[in-house]
Amino acid sequence: MSDNHNQSNRDDDALDDALTPNTNAQDAQQRLADLGVQSLTAGDTSRRQRRAPRRSGRGGNHATKSRQDTPTNTPTTDAVQDTSTNAADQNHEGLIATPTAVGDEKTLTGKRVINFMKVTKPFAVLSLILTLVGLGAILVKGLNLGLDFTGGVSATVVYAQPVQQAQVQQALASHQINDGVVQYLGSNKEILLRLPPQNQVEGLSQTLDQALDLPNNDATIKSIDVVGSQVGNEIYVNSIMALALALACMFIYVAVRFEWKLALGAVLALFHDSIITVGIFALFGWPFDLTVLAAILSLVGYSINDTIVVFDRIRENFRRVRDVDATTIVNLSLTETLRRTIMTISTVLLVVLAMIFLGGASLYWFAIALFIGLILGTFSSVYIASAIPLWMGMSRKDFIVEVKPEFIEEEVVFDDRHAPVWQADESDDVLPSDNRR
Repeated sequence: MSDNHNQSNRDDDALDDALTPNTNAQDAQQRLADLGVQSLTAGDTSRRQRRAPRRSGRGGNHATKSRQDTPTNTPTTDAVQDTSTNAADQNHEGLIATPTAVGDEKTLTGKRVINFMKVTKPFAVLSLILTLVGLGAILVKGLNLGLDFTGGVSATVVYAQPVQQAQVQQALASHQINDGVVQYLGSNKEILLRLPPQNQVEGLSQTLDQALDLPNNDATIKSIDVVGSQVGNEIYVNSIMALALALACMFIYVAVRFEWKLALGAVLALFHDSIITVGIFALFGWPFDLTVLAAILSLVGYSINDTIVVFDRIRENFRRVRDVDATTIVNLSLTETLRRTIMTISTVLLVVLAMIFLGGASLYWFAIALFIGLILGTFSSVYIASAIPLWMGMSRKDFIVEVKPEFIEEEVVFDDRHAPVWQADESDDVLPSDNRR
């Protein structure tokens, strides 16, 4: 009995000496090994690793990996606590940095979300005022239609030497030919001359040939075309129909691809951009020709592309982010696509500004229309196309397909489950007498 007691005391003293800070690490490990104490390292652990994290987001392999990477030279209590704390911190930071660490769900922990929808109402009032002003300018003042819509004369002229546009216009004005539009065609020797409808068409070619001749620079008319007012009206009507057809096709596409509430917001945003841009041209009396119409159609394509990017992120976040309202989902989607929007609008505006200052008269109004439309398109993608579906009650149910079970399991409950099962006996008169054997 005393021998066992002495042996226990010696073991306790050895264990205390092994855990003393002044003891050498190798001696401590040797004494612990003699006492039967084994230290588990990262390679010796038999803990089962999870292939996927829990629903709460904890328990992923990256947490185990962080614990394995932590050195465990000394098996002290403080070291174990520090290791577990570092592993938990790394696990939490991983969930913030990569939303995919939580599986198919996405968390908002640590994310900065800009509240775009906070100022939706003031911007909506501003958009409504601008739209009404644009419609009023179009209906009251009207557009300053170019020769493509009103009809007139179009002539292709080739000079022997390079010529300036101002020289050609001065030569025409000296022969009482006003309101002419001069554009270059490929080089500064070939120009396109446009004139309003003329009262006398006969002898017009000879008159232009004399008027366009410059000192020491003869002009040759390659072709001359006369566009009637009726043809111009047909072009004007067809242009309006093309714009309406484009808006209808956009509505159908977004309704089929996403949801009809988003489709309505996208079409109203396109209508907003087009009406305000055309209204500015009508308000200031700027010329509206086929090049400006091409800019409007290009604007429709650019604006719907920017809107589709935002809508795709809204749909994705509605499916992946849980327990948040629709406004937060929209703000999150706009925040995530903000960098892409800024980079896209910046690069396109650089090209448009280059066309404004370096493109010449033929591309000037086209670039002006694009510049106005790009600003309006970026604004409408945030505060019109995304805000209108929210006002219409957009929610997560609009993007989740509910699958109904094919078979419904029913549980059958008996009154007395412990009642004996009745079995027929030969003496019981169960079967008819004719069937007895």
